[in-house]
Amino acid sequence: MRDRRVVLLWAGFAVTALVSTLLVLRREDRLSDLHIYYGALADLRAGRPLYGYVAENGGPFTYPPFAALALWPITVVPEGVAQAVWLLATYAAVVAVAVPVGAALTAGRSRRALVVAAVALGLLLSAPVQSNLRFGQVSIFIVLAALLDGMGVVPARLRGILVGVAAAIKLTPLLFVVYFLATGRWRDAVRAVAAFVACAGVAAVVLPGESWTYWAGTMLETSRIGNLASLGNQSVHGMLLRVGVDEAALPLVWAALVAAICAVALLRARHLAAHGRPGHAAVLVGCATVAASPVSWTHHQIWPVLAAMLLIGLSGVARRVAGVALLVTMVVSLGAVLSPISTRPGVQFLFENARTLGVCLLCLAGFGGVAVAATRTARTAAPRRAWLRVGVAAAATLAFFAVQPLPAGADPTFKAYGLDDVVNPRYFFVCRGPAECAAFGTGAPVTFGTRVEKTKVRVNGVVAPRVARLAYYSAPGGAPREIPLLAAYPGTRTFSFRSATMAHGRLVAYAADGQPIATYDEELAAAFRVDRP
Repeated sequence: MRDRRVVLLWAGFAVTALVSTLLVLRREDRLSDLHIYYGALADLRAGRPLYGYVAENGGPFTYPPFAALALWPITVVPEGVAQAVWLLATYAAVVAVAVPVGAALTAGRSRRALVVAAVALGLLLSAPVQSNLRFGQVSIFIVLAALLDGMGVVPARLRGILVGVAAAIKLTPLLFVVYFLATGRWRDAVRAVAAFVACAGVAAVVLPGESWTYWAGTMLETSRIGNLASLGNQSVHGMLLRVGVDEAALPLVWAALVAAICAVALLRARHLAAHGRPGHAAVLVGCATVAASPVSWTHHQIWPVLAAMLLIGLSGVARRVAGVALLVTMVVSLGAVLSPISTRPGVQFLFENARTLGVCLLCLAGFGGVAVAATRTARTAAPRRAWLRVGVAAAATLAFFAVQPLPAGADPTFKAYGLDDVVNPRYFFVCRGPAECAAFGTGAPVTFGTRVEKTKVRVNGVVAPRVARLAYYSAPGGAPREIPLLAAYPGTRTFSFRSATMAHGRLVAYAADGQPIATYDEELAAAFRVDRP
């Protein structure tokens, strides 16, 4: 007799898929990345350069040239049809990913159907999969190919080919080649490299100009992808940018951290594979690709969701709590949800970089090696002590971040407001309307007021005509933040921004020749000290 729980879970999956589809189709910018693929390929068919295409939202085509060949079939149908097929394919890929993960979670055939259904529903509810649906992204398909190859699900004579093809579309799966070598899967590594080279070679023959453009320079132009310091980029590189690491030292610091994280993750993955846990090993390597990539947007972060589910399925209170915590961070944006209670800048920084930190910790700690096969006695021993250890560790982590000041240049709460926000009295509070703003000016280069909230300080004011540019420095040594000067009212330019703290902030006004004409730091610090006890 069919398990009712399985039926309910798949019904929940179907309902979630339907609601997700309706929400996606209601958006004006629905499947915006798929639109970029479609538009770029249409330009290519018309004889225009692939990497010269820019969509209405400013997005370019950023993948290797073989990706254009792989995506070519979407151009033979109207874009609306391509969108519908893409959404259905994404749902199918979610189910396909859930099957091997469910097998890794349980060896009992009687429970496998239930676990697969639960994994599929959990994946669909996660932020990374929802982001794949919203943008029409290829990430879920890349994960599926690497997972099947990494776990050895495909026939032995074909293993490695999927990783090579996936890497030709998106470079990050190349780390699996190193994993194959580390685990003694030499033939798989050779097949993966051969498939990658073959795909790149086919693209070079069919698209010689685009191939030269990409491999000779476009590949390294990460600025084409967007603002890498934004909170959406939850890679080690993105977090270092938010920390404010010196631009000259950033490449060396990033490379050293990534090398250490990947090396430890690969060693732990080899250990897991040797003890009959290929699914755990493959997911761990996938998490290392998320940490190591210069850019890991939300839709790239499917691997940590899988890791969280595997942790929940293991023995031991600590692992299960860690799995739940990681899954929560992958479903909910902690920085946004918990900002009202994160009254310390360090805690807010922790919440806003929780996905990066969680993935890095997972890569370093792994799933516990052979401990994943712990006995029933070990699972039930001293549960109170286990909960106590988990609680103490969590409290110690929060306490550590609570006492940390923000590093130089790090300001995860910073945001400068634009013309669309002028009507919001919460952001623009010192003057409302042309007459009030004109009267607010005192003749000084910058006249401003501050408003302090629990986790941020807001600054709003007007600038004199001789001010050409306004910049804010979060802390000594940090990079400047450009503040837009808004011509909201005739004859007056206003501005507004928020920051985590003004204790070390510095606001600088520049003339048209680039020379500073006024600096405000004591005023900001004084406002912070007076308003916030």
